[in-house]
Amino acid sequence: MTATDHSLDIIRIAALAAADKLAEDLVALDVSDRLGITDAFLIASASSERQVNAIVDGIEKALGEQLELRPVRREGRGEGRWVLLDYLDVVIHVQHVEDRVFYALDRLWSDCPLIELPTTGEPASAATGAAAAEPAQTVGGDARDGAPAAETAETAEGAPADSPEPGQR
Repeated sequence: MTATDHSLDIIRIAALAAADKLAEDLVALDVSDRLGITDAFLIASASSERQVNAIVDGIEKALGEQLELRPVRREGRGEGRWVLLDYLDVVIHVQHVEDRVFYALDRLWSDCPLIELPTTGEPASAATGAAAAEPAQTVGGDARDGAPAAETAETAEGAPADSPEPGQR
């Protein structure tokens, strides 16, 4: 089983909203094969409690406006260190950088496939489409291996899609 189109829509909208509030190291995982109660996790980091709460506010606002969704459960909002938003099909974790390193959710769920995230410049309406014509650039780095964020989408051959032709610069 894989994450549903509805779950992917939630992930895309939430990721764009988090990126808009300068969330760091956004990672989306398809946990549907490993966990029967939800399809996907979105994990994001912030360097302060205030920023954690701003990211959470941005995500809740975007999902409320675009999909008319409200979380069924919200935990950790008062402390602003690790806020969990439960949308049933998707669970969103916004963590302070220190807590993210300590609890290492990325490592705990590292056997789950990554979900491709939209670019920060992509319009929100395009991000809600169930099927994208081509894969989007990942927002943030892959925190599971410490790799920096991809700067461009890659073609099927593995070369950056917007790289110059040989001999051009």
